[in-house]
Amino acid sequence: MTELSHVGESGDVGMVDVGGKPLSRRRAVAEARVTMAAATADRLRTLPKGDALVTAQLAGIMAAKRTADLIPLCHPLPLTHVDVSLEVEPGAVRIVATAETTAQTGVEMEALVAASVAALTVYDMAKAIDKGMSVGDVRLVEKTKEPIE
Repeated sequence: MTELSHVGESGDVGMVDVGGKPLSRRRAVAEARVTMAAATADRLRTLPKGDALVTAQLAGIMAAKRTADLIPLCHPLPLTHVDVSLEVEPGAVRIVATAETTAQTGVEMEALVAASVAALTVYDMAKAIDKGMSVGDVRLVEKTKEPIE
């Protein structure tokens, strides 16, 4: 159990103490995918609820800023940048979320939450016209850490 940073010797959970760590510039990139009928992908900008791509982009950015409220042991981070891009492919939407901070801990969860919530927003907005959609392939693509000189 001690290999897990959030789990103590006796199995109790807690927030990791990062107070002694130096500040560093951190960046994480995550992606998700929503698969759907090709006809649905063609209509994402003109759905009854509105433009699913713009709405999902905004939802992902907002979600990244609320990650510590959603994931119990995440530290609240001062995000310096969040970007969410959505690319429509035949029968799918690929979502790429990037989160950046200067902090004592990483931003992987913020990027993953942004990509996930953007994907769920696409799903929510198109579910009335496509019952066969699925959300998946949520993954961390990259993370970097640069010391501050």
